[in-house]
This record gives sequence, C-alpha cells and structure tokens, in this order.
Amino acid sequence: MTDTARGPAANPLRRLFIRLGVLPFFLAGALIVFSLLSDRFLTVDNLVNVARQSVYLMLVSLGQMLVLITGGFDLSVGAAVAVTSVVSALVMTALGQIFPDAVWLVILAGAAAGFCAAMLIGLVNGIGVAAFGVSPFIMTLGVSSVAAGISLFLTGGVPVSGLPFEFADLFGFGRLFGVPVPVLVAAVAALAMWVVMSRTRIGMHVYAIGGNMKAAHLSAIDTKKVLVFAYVICALIASLTGLLLTARVESGEANLGGTIALESIAACVIAGVSLRGGIGRVENVVLGAFFIVLVQNGMNLAQISSYMQMVLLGALLILAVVFDQIRYRMLMGRG
Repeated sequence: MTDTARGPAANPLRRLFIRLGVLPFFLAGALIVFSLLSDRFLTVDNLVNVARQSVYLMLVSLGQMLVLITGGFDLSVGAAVAVTSVVSALVMTALGQIFPDAVWLVILAGAAAGFCAAMLIGLVNGIGVAAFGVSPFIMTLGVSSVAAGISLFLTGGVPVSGLPFEFADLFGFGRLFGVPVPVLVAAVAALAMWVVMSRTRIGMHVYAIGGNMKAAHLSAIDTKKVLVFAYVICALIASLTGLLLTARVESGEANLGGTIALESIAACVIAGVSLRGGIGRVENVVLGAFFIVLVQNGMNLAQISSYMQMVLLGALLILAVVFDQIRYRMLMGRG
C-alpha cells in the first residue's frame, strides 16, 4: 500500500481534523481540564446553563460565519448589537408614553426600528466592501466606531429604562413549551441559516465567492450583490441578538456586545470556518459558540480572573488560526 493510500484513512485523528478542524480536540481538552478543576463543571444543570447562555454568541457567530465564508469578516457586529438595543429601547419608551394601551404595537415598532438601524450598518459595510473595494477590516472597524459613538451620543452613556414589561417577560425570560424563548429563536435562526447555506442558490454563491471571487464573477454570479447580502444578514442577526439581550437586561444599553466581535470570530475559526473563505458549516459554528461559552463558564468556576480569561481566549483564537493554516495546507495536499 502506498503512503497516499494509507494517508487520512489510516489516521482517524487526522481525518477528523481535516473534516471538522480543531474544535473536537479543543472541546475534549476543555471537558477534561475544567472537570478536573471543578466538580460542578460537568453537571447537567451547568451544561444546560451553558447551552442557554451560548444562544446570543451563537446567533452572532452565524452571521459572522456568512461573512467569513465570503472571505471577509465583520468587526461591527458588537456595535450593531448596541445600536439595536439603544434605538429599539428609545422608540419603545417614546411610543409607550404616547400609546400606553397598544403595548405590542409599541414593541413591534421598537423592534422594527432596531432592525432598520442594524440593516443600515450592514448596507454601509456591504456597499463599502463590494462597490468600493474597501478592506473588510477597515470598513467594519470604521463603521463599528461610528455606530458605537452614535449609541453613546443617543443615550449619553446612561441605560434606557422604562421598557414594556411584556417585552422582557416574553423575549428575556419567557418560555414556550417549556423551552426558553431565546433558545427557540436561536434554533429557528440556525435551521434557517442551514437551509440557506446548503439548500439555496444564494448559499452556493456565498461559498463560490469565498472559494474564488474571480471564478465566481466569470460564472455570472453577481458578486457585489451577494457580498451586500452577506453583510446585511450578518447585521440583522446581530440585531436580533441585540433585541434578545435588551429584553434580558430590561434596558437599552450602549455597551452591549462589547467583546462579541472577537468571540464570534473565535467561535467560527475554532469551528473550522476558514479565514480565507469558502469553508464553513452551520452545525460546527453552533458547537463553536457553545465551546467558547463553555470555556468561559469553566474559567469562572475555576475562579480564573477576568483579565486572565481575556489572555486565554486570545491565545485560543491564535491557536485556532494556526491550526486553520495547518488544516488548509492539508486540504490543499501540502501537509
């Protein structure tokens, strides 16, 4: 038998690494390390709690995945979360005073205003990257700064309180069929994203652009339109997260989503989404977000300081990028 024939088939770990990336190895390592550090880590209650807390990062990571697969990334998702929180809260409190009896109309209007604000962020990002060829890093970093400044300007840095009780009661703490509403929302969003990416033409175009932009253009794919679509959907999913978090904290906060951009990129890269574009799976990203929150939970139980947690999460991201490079070489047959 030749070396090539023995290759991946003869090494299940190598085959698993090529197929799923570094996530299974990181997940196994985290389970072993943190279960040794704390006897509360591997309990059912704690794992259910981690799953519930991970829905917010999971949602943002799904949008981030879409942009990463096109070959870009979005640093403005945290600002989109904050803008949505502030704008929707301001609209709800303003309309609540004018129409005190039309509670659900007020909630819908506030949510619509938040979605529109986030969609504007996605449109600016998408047009800047697709039409003017601006680097995704510069474009989304600049938009993030502008949006964060607008959030602080609108609120003066003070939380917007006085939201309708029904908003927080349903979207922050409500349950349907015994399942928390944020978990149901995240499940529906993940299913919708899976359908889009694996069963629709636009999903195929997103992968094609990330694989080879020039070839996609020569294949009559409207690359600019697809890029704008990716950034707008990413912003809208971040906006949905902003609404759920606003309901959770029962106020509009300009500082929501502070580190979620870095965490969502880390979740995607650890889940095997390539930074070069063209590679990524929805189900892996769901697990990647769960892994990030699991690690944060484990570090909290192990009483690791918040400063050291930042160091460890940053190190995980660097390791994930290094392993992504190794995996890419293996996929190209150079490893």
